[in-house]
Amino acid sequence: MGWAQFEKLKDSVIQIYGVVMTADSLMGIPSVTVKVQGRNQGTYTNEQGVFSIVVLKGDHLEFSSIGFKPKLIEIPRNLEGNQQSIIQLMVRDTMFLPATIIRPRPTREQFERDFVKVDVPDDDYETARKNTEEGKRRMLARGLPSDGREAGSIMLRNNANKYYYYGQAPPQNIFNPFAWNEFIKAWKRGDFKSK
Repeated sequence: MGWAQFEKLKDSVIQIYGVVMTADSLMGIPSVTVKVQGRNQGTYTNEQGVFSIVVLKGDHLEFSSIGFKPKLIEIPRNLEGNQQSIIQLMVRDTMFLPATIIRPRPTREQFERDFVKVDVPDDDYETARKNTEEGKRRMLARGLPSDGREAGSIMLRNNANKYYYYGQAPPQNIFNPFAWNEFIKAWKRGDFKSK
């Protein structure tokens, strides 16, 4: 590889720092798959929705997570520099459609009588939807004791985070998802519009 080719390749490599959030509540989404389309390369977001990946200008990044609509973005070829940050919002995917029930049309008297007496049980999808609502999940998680594997996993993850930045300065606040959350809210309020 010649010097000119090396310089061209070096210029096209980009380190992406990003955070993936819900479009409605701007909460970080953990365990989102961030994959380079067409190449066997990818990563996952951490518990706060933060990720980091090295890509080439012009690559396509796929974001996918259960319960959210997948998202495909292109990294522009004309970006300046070799470090960029991304805020990627994802929309919830509501696929829980009620079952269709077809019956003969009742008479008005039958309908009124049956409508008053009918007992509608929750189906599995409705029960699952209720149990996965944000507030219910938090409430269930709060009262759930952590087992040995979970406690060990938390300790190992904390140590891994500590060792990852050993001997160097930890990342600046620009990569802090909570700071970005406040920034997005301010941006949506219009705080940065010229008066």
